[in-house]
Amino acid sequence: MVQAAKLYHDLDRTQSEIAKELGLTRWQVGRLLGDARTHGVVRVDIVPRSPRRPDLESELQRQYRLREAVVVPVTVENDGIILDSVALAGAQFIASLYPKPKMFGISWGRTMAAMVRWMPLHWNHGLHVVVLNGGTGRTSSPNQPVDVAVRLANSADGYATILPVPAILGLRSTKEALERDPVIASVLALAEKVSAACFTLGALSEQSVHVESGHLTKSEVALLRKKGAIGDILGRFVNVDGEIADHAIDARTIGLDPALLRRKDHSICVAGGKSKHRVVRAGLRAGYFNVLITDEKTASYLLQNK
Repeated sequence: MVQAAKLYHDLDRTQSEIAKELGLTRWQVGRLLGDARTHGVVRVDIVPRSPRRPDLESELQRQYRLREAVVVPVTVENDGIILDSVALAGAQFIASLYPKPKMFGISWGRTMAAMVRWMPLHWNHGLHVVVLNGGTGRTSSPNQPVDVAVRLANSADGYATILPVPAILGLRSTKEALERDPVIASVLALAEKVSAACFTLGALSEQSVHVESGHLTKSEVALLRKKGAIGDILGRFVNVDGEIADHAIDARTIGLDPALLRRKDHSICVAGGKSKHRVVRAGLRAGYFNVLITDEKTASYLLQNK
């Protein structure tokens, strides 16, 4: 077993060459190499180029059946630093996607704004970026969808299609009328079509970007909390199981239905920090994303509180 392992791992011999040298069949060599790992004769250490926690990543993938997980260590208990670290990891993951997507969906908010600042230049020439949910607000902010989508498109020498409507309308009838408009309907159709989508999750609080942008009042936040809402995904406020918490507000919300995220090849959630623990778990329970990029404290919470 040791001889086969040395020939294969240290001397770069093929299994066929080892079989010939040791007088074994190729199948027997493969069995020996497998047994060598099982019995600890060969140990594999994964050493990422950037700070990561592969142990937590693998466990998250096993427990939640994720396609991929990226977990960054927490050196300082500071929400701003955690956000920036998670955003950097998100940018690195997206830039490394292969094959490169031709269309890419993105949401907005503080995490997404931080992430696009980390995107390398020329990473995916000609990319078509599509905004997944409404976000035009009454107040100006660098966290809003136009700025986020345009920055991402510029990093890839591409272009962006914007959804030029608020995240939450004042009337259900207004939302329904807008969705029938050919311009808005065409953007929503593109959002449904993209094979890769990236978004963050929002904690329910008076400091939410939806309050900041004028989409929600503080009294509506209080009402959502009474109805069991813990945060939002694409502007849809959900409970601990990822189900819609307030159907009246949801009926005024415009953007991609989170349930459609389950159909994406890459449905990428980038979220970290203690305030996001419960809403990230809710999104996992509902199966809204198959890739999670987060911090080690959030990962530990998820593994201990499935």
